Amino acid sequence: MKHQLLDYATLVFDCDGVILDSNKVKTEAFFQATLPYGEAAARSMIDYHIANGGVSRYKKFAHFQQHIVRAESSHRQASDLEALLQTYASHVRKGLLCCSLAPSLEALRKGNPSSVWLIVSGGDQSELRDVFNQRGIFDWFDGGIFGSPDTKDEILARELVSGNIKSPALFLGDSKYDYEAAREAGLDFVFVSSWSEVKNWQHWVQASDITVIDSIACLLSGSHKRGDANH
Repeated sequence: MKHQLLDYATLVFDCDGVILDSNKVKTEAFFQATLPYGEAAARSMIDYHIANGGVSRYKKFAHFQQHIVRAESSHRQASDLEALLQTYASHVRKGLLCCSLAPSLEALRKGNPSSVWLIVSGGDQSELRDVFNQRGIFDWFDGGIFGSPDTKDEILARELVSGNIKSPALFLGDSKYDYEAAREAGLDFVFVSSWSEVKNWQHWVQASDITVIDSIACLLSGSHKRGDANH
């Protein structure tokens, strides 16, 4: 972090693994959606999903069809894609409504009344807005809740141009893609580690000199470290 938290005009949050403890929910949903193609295919899908955290379900299922199971025709692909998306969404919705919410999120919002908050997620945009509304946290994100099918890069670029994201801005994420998207957009970045599925993240943050926090509750206490593999 280049600034004190209260100095940031905009806070941008990823959802899964940052706001909600939902990474495992989505991993299981990908497994269940692709299991009809066989356990080997489903496990290959899980490996791809975890290795590409933060990427939308649309791109992940496209990869599944094109590289893991190789559907025979475009008509078959379209039909199968719809079934995959429906099964996945059904599993995800149930999990998102009951998984844990980041500790101290409400306290953080009350402690930063002047900052604009956004969600920029790989999750489905309409699904996210519905879940956040049902969980009573929709209004905390006064800058908007954004997700797929637009990519994070597209969302950040658009919101910067519109002036919705004002500098200085901080992105809080739990994936390598979050870091890359934040860097491309010129936003500061903090890696939130406790719910992340990034393998060997400790080595990555050290090598990249990335600020790390265990959870967003650490922002209240100021307990963050730069490139600290032990925090």
